[in-house]
Amino acid sequence: MPSVSIEVPKDMASSRLWTKEQVKLAFHLYCQIPFGKIDGRNKEIQALAKVIGRTADAVAMKMLNIASLDPAITSTGRAGLGNTSALDREVWAEFHSDWERLALECQALRQQLDKNITEDLEPEIAELVPEDFTGETRQVLIEQRIKQNFFRRAVMSSYRGRCCMSGLSEPRLLIASHIVPWSKDKPNRLNPCNGLCLSAIHDKAFDQGLITLTDDFKIVISEELKRRDEVFVKEVLLRLDGKQIELPERFAPQSSFITWHRKELFIDNRR
Repeated sequence: MPSVSIEVPKDMASSRLWTKEQVKLAFHLYCQIPFGKIDGRNKEIQALAKVIGRTADAVAMKMLNIASLDPAITSTGRAGLGNTSALDREVWAEFHSDWERLALECQALRQQLDKNITEDLEPEIAELVPEDFTGETRQVLIEQRIKQNFFRRAVMSSYRGRCCMSGLSEPRLLIASHIVPWSKDKPNRLNPCNGLCLSAIHDKAFDQGLITLTDDFKIVISEELKRRDEVFVKEVLLRLDGKQIELPERFAPQSSFITWHRKELFIDNRR
């Protein structure tokens, strides 16, 4: 796991006031489950509640408070619960200023707390890399997978597990696609606002600059694709030209990322 220094209050389970660590974990989970599934009956919320000594309903309420800070939520008329605290706003700002650090820190904190209840709530983390990788190499790979897993879950849940261009919902064919590529913008590698849920074919076309988006989220097909006289291209890609993507229920694509993609990657603008 990442090497981070985290102080876990001894009275975390009994404290009536939310600690910063608890709010971070609530926000971390908020990013990764669909907004419509934020409910005390959700098993992931119940699991988090158990490790931090809160009721599942209290955790769900905290997550709905956090939702009221999300412009993608409030812009559609939804308001969460609206009882945000200064600490909620502080954690929101911290995540948005350093997604990578917070994703790793929250994973480390969660595992640290899990030891206290001798229950492995996230067994997949132990299987992120093969056992024959050891030492520093294994550590780097684990951190990489943790970050990728966070980004994928945040993007997939925000788009309700559907490709925003085609509507495809088969998870094995979906990709959490970066708008600005991973290698081009380190601070926003894990920012869900830098992500789109796309099918494998649409992800490849987007990544190669064959399609892009306008500032109002409409799909633009390159002239190169339009010249292709192929049934597949016509039926799967060309019919999308001018169509608006299905917007996520939170973490809407940031306009500056879309502008970068259109100017820097879209092949019609590179000629």
